[in-house]
Amino acid sequence: MFDLAALSDVGTHRDHNEDSCGHFIESDHTAVFVVADGVGGYEGGEVASSMAVEITLQGWQDSPATWGVGKRLHRAVQRANIEVYNRALAVPELRGMCTTATAVAVERGMLAAAHIGDCRLYLLRDGKITQLTKDHTVVGERVRMGLMSEEEARKHPRRSSLQRSLGRELIVSIDLITMPLVRDDRLVLCSDGLHGVLLDNEIDQIAKDGDAQSACQRLIATANERGTRDNLTAAVLRIIAETGLTPTSTNNGLLSRLGRLFGRTSS
Repeated sequence: MFDLAALSDVGTHRDHNEDSCGHFIESDHTAVFVVADGVGGYEGGEVASSMAVEITLQGWQDSPATWGVGKRLHRAVQRANIEVYNRALAVPELRGMCTTATAVAVERGMLAAAHIGDCRLYLLRDGKITQLTKDHTVVGERVRMGLMSEEEARKHPRRSSLQRSLGRELIVSIDLITMPLVRDDRLVLCSDGLHGVLLDNEIDQIAKDGDAQSACQRLIATANERGTRDNLTAAVLRIIAETGLTPTSTNNGLLSRLGRLFGRTSS
């Protein structure tokens, strides 16, 4: 069993929202949720992000369960990429539109995430927060290479310059992450309008308690209090019943390696 909520907000400096989010609860043990942040101006960004969410969720529903959670999710995001790309080619006003997109599926205690761009998926477990995704940005790559500190990256003028996005090319590389979850785990999925103004440990402190809906509301409200200049979106899922899986040294080792790779684990 799980508790899931998603919330998007225009923020404090924009008059329109290029972020989109959505979810589909397939059963009491299976759910999918998506966050996307559009690029391409007033109309293009909104169209790209909303298409990414809607097509990914529909692609999941159209796929056979026998494929397994990872393949279903990856194929759904691939389908969204092709359809956003084709729409941009067909409609002159939408030329150049694209979007970030991170889709998460949880099925019987197993997590699968398909990711492209700079939305972030965090795991909150045992008092620690771990960033499971990596930012497909110019500065994100420099941080991973040790050429820039995280603090410098947060202030860099090109911090939102994407290396990869959904819909810009017909074929795109999509990161796929899979791992087991356990009772009391929390997942936080957010756009850069939120993680750009809240530090990881702040996201942990805000989202670690209460139900999913109130956690989303607190995240959005706190980011708006900071005066974020972007749209912002947050989705929270918490595992509230036994999954049949327990943490092992292998799982903890995986989290440790992810933290070292992305440099995003804090207590």
